Amino acid sequence: MNNVVILALIATLGTWFITALGAAVVIFFHSPSPKVLNFMLGFASGVMIAASFWSLLQPAIERIGEDSSVPDYVVATAGFLIGAMFIWCSDKIVTRARKRTDAVGRKNNQRINRIIMLTLSITLHNIPEGLAVGVAFGSLSRNSSSAEALLGAISVAIGIGLQNFPEGAAVSVPLRREGFSRRKSFIFGQASAMVEPVAGVLGALLVVYIEAILPYALSFAAGAMILVVVHELIPECQRSQNAQPYTATMGIISGFATMMLLDVMLS
Repeated sequence: MNNVVILALIATLGTWFITALGAAVVIFFHSPSPKVLNFMLGFASGVMIAASFWSLLQPAIERIGEDSSVPDYVVATAGFLIGAMFIWCSDKIVTRARKRTDAVGRKNNQRINRIIMLTLSITLHNIPEGLAVGVAFGSLSRNSSSAEALLGAISVAIGIGLQNFPEGAAVSVPLRREGFSRRKSFIFGQASAMVEPVAGVLGALLVVYIEAILPYALSFAAGAMILVVVHELIPECQRSQNAQPYTATMGIISGFATMMLLDVMLS
């Protein structure tokens, strides 16, 4: 049991590290290529959509059939909706806080407020992402001999890590454009993902010590990931659709196909 928690910690430290790499583009480059970022966001979206089903929802439904007297469709749907609602509520909280902060400090602290709210927004999104990784690795305590389960956990971590790279850049690059030093821009960019290892360990511990929560936790992670993809990643990578009509779209297709191939081939 302790092993899967350590694995969850290592995996989420990895996703944080990739965020730091994304934030580091502000140190080595004047501005990252929009085309490359759009493709990476699209690829991460495709990976996360595929992982949400094959690595989270499908195992959740199979687990429900083994351990629960509650109908599988109720558990899977409830967990999925709770995960999506968690992200929706966090966005509402951030939006309301941003409006209040802007109203209070519009003149003197506008730049500082913008930094805080930008970092907070991505930090809140990283909480369920860390939970998703932790839940995926925590489920290995029930399927320790399953190569498919291990692949699923790794793929979830890779998918979230890939989409963390542009997220790190999405914080550090705007800060740099507003006049902050490269060092400060990097620090704020990487800090947005420091919550992921904490959430990852918490998710793994919950699954390890509360077995009945596993199907809900897997479905929760899927709902959270799908909402992040649909509400944040896909609209962001499609901003340059007129100039680059298929860059992000091909990224989504490539990411989904890659994840589907790995899961189905090794299932």
